[in-house]
Amino acid sequence: MGTKGILAAFVAAFITVNMYKFCVLKDITIKMPKEVPGTISQTFRDIFPFSFAVFAAVIIDTLIRHFFGHSFAEAVISLMQPLFSAADGYLGIAIIWGAMALFWFVGVHGPSIVEPAIVAVIYANVETNLQLVKAGEQASNVLTVGLGNFVGTMGGTGATLVVPFLFLLFAKSKQLKAVGKASFIPVSFAVNEPLLFATPIILNPYFFVPFLFAPIANVWIFKFFVDVLKMNSFMYVLPWATPAPIGLILGTGVSALAIILVFVLIFVDSIIYLPFIKAYDASLLEEEKQKTSEERTEQSNPETVSDKEVVTKLGNQSINVLVLCAGAGTSAMLANAITEGAKETGATISASAGAYGSHYEIMKNFDMIILAPQVNSFYEDIKKDTDALGIKLAATKGAEYIKLTRDPKGAISFVLSYFD
Repeated sequence: MGTKGILAAFVAAFITVNMYKFCVLKDITIKMPKEVPGTISQTFRDIFPFSFAVFAAVIIDTLIRHFFGHSFAEAVISLMQPLFSAADGYLGIAIIWGAMALFWFVGVHGPSIVEPAIVAVIYANVETNLQLVKAGEQASNVLTVGLGNFVGTMGGTGATLVVPFLFLLFAKSKQLKAVGKASFIPVSFAVNEPLLFATPIILNPYFFVPFLFAPIANVWIFKFFVDVLKMNSFMYVLPWATPAPIGLILGTGVSALAIILVFVLIFVDSIIYLPFIKAYDASLLEEEKQKTSEERTEQSNPETVSDKEVVTKLGNQSINVLVLCAGAGTSAMLANAITEGAKETGATISASAGAYGSHYEIMKNFDMIILAPQVNSFYEDIKKDTDALGIKLAATKGAEYIKLTRDPKGAISFVLSYFD
């Protein structure tokens, strides 16, 4: 079935886990004597649940074949085809990539929310496009994995590829110049968390309009090139971290139109972002003229503890902090701020960054875990483990997290507030 079986695989997975849960709750299993090694006992315990799951899948597929003449996987694809066709239109792709940007703007990892709903069709369409090209036809399906990786999220969610370069070329404020220098390399490889949180773009009203509409403009322009100019859509799947211009050209089969499209997208995104960057830069420049960086820190964080208070609070105690985010990029920003704050105040606090999901084996080595905004929805899940281990747990919100990453002493104060 190839990629056409992805939706059927989702259904099979749903049946399997629920059948397993049912058998466990009803104690329908094969029990072995306690002398039998655990791995062998588990194999026997799994026989009934997995057998029932396979049996259920076979029954469903057999009934579908009997009454409709084709497999369950093909039936699911046929049933969902009208929805896929609608999603491939201008409105559908605008909603998809607009929603990704909107979620990220409020601090929630947009692709993690939206992509699971379309993952089956975006991979299936790539295979269909490749078959069309092999048959001498145009690869006409727009809704593909490449559309997201290299067009809609060109340089990361929000189509931010051009933003660091615009900072370097046009910004006059020290802050945006520094952000541009620090983020243009990771953004070129679609890792834009440093840009989103250091600028900041997240929850920044200056960037609401371009952050939402640049991705929509990109996918609409791409669809115009495919539908009207007859350029091939994506027929190959490349790693998501491939620089967007390269990924777009290679993924669509290398053509003159694809090269032209790259320059068009860069130009359009620059036009969309530049006025808002200039407006935000002007506001930052005015702040920098009025105050020194030390005065800004003191004014925005009046409750930051002094170096002497830090030493007094800690005594001989040392604190080891783990900051978790979706991919260990955003978490590194706060971990670095805590480390810097510890050096400035003399606090015996160390910090490390990690990705949520990879923390289970190492969390016992830490005294505190801080959740970045995009993973704070897992607070209740991880709290059970931290409570059992006696570890402090803190969840942060978007604006709060941004402020902490830019204020090392404030980050130290935040950590110490959980150890009063």
